[in-house]
Amino acid sequence: MIEAGRVSVNGKVITSPALNVSGADKIVVDGKQVGEPDPPRIWLYHKPAGLVTTERDEQGRPTVFASLPDTMPRVMSVGRLDLNSEGLLLLTNDGGVKRTLELPSTGWLRRYRVRIKGSVSEAKLDQLRAGITVDGLTYQPMTVTFDRQQGANAWLTISLREGKNREIRRAMEEIGVIVNRLIRVSYGPFQLGALAQGEVEELKQRVVRDQLGLSGKPTPVRQRKPVNRPAKRPESGKKRST
Repeated sequence: MIEAGRVSVNGKVITSPALNVSGADKIVVDGKQVGEPDPPRIWLYHKPAGLVTTERDEQGRPTVFASLPDTMPRVMSVGRLDLNSEGLLLLTNDGGVKRTLELPSTGWLRRYRVRIKGSVSEAKLDQLRAGITVDGLTYQPMTVTFDRQQGANAWLTISLREGKNREIRRAMEEIGVIVNRLIRVSYGPFQLGALAQGEVEELKQRVVRDQLGLSGKPTPVRQRKPVNRPAKRPESGKKRST
């Protein structure tokens, strides 16, 4: 946009992005003044199976973002759910919030309802509870509960703190069972609850602030602190000027 001459600062069209600006500067893009960033917002979305979590898909498959209501602003997903997975997907308008919630160091628990074909022994599940390595990739210990057998299938509840790509499916395959349904029911303190498939619900700003410790205000630009350099000592034999 800058190279195309669409950006001006304080009434002057700029030609390079190498320009420091402050909150006092007037920045205009395509004739419209750029305002303050919107406060951080979070939405709960009940992703149906059959949607990919991406803006565009090379294979032409339907995407999460194309299925959102037209009234939604531009949002990003917090992590992903693969094509065949369903359940709770967090959406946010704030890149900083997205990165924070995705960090392994955040350590938020993701909880899933998992249906498998057949059954599985507690000894096999103990491998997941201890931490399992699949194709050289080690997964952290999972919390696993065998809930019930339902005909030819069984239901488990699995909780983890990482959320690596296809982690549950790959770990279950390693112990000899196939996942045929996977539903994320919670992400940290946020619950899927009774949210219907395809529905979106925005969290109240109070909840966002309380759960994430956010102020609801744009993060101020960090200014470089001045360097306090010690005064030079006078050279030996010379008088200090006064």
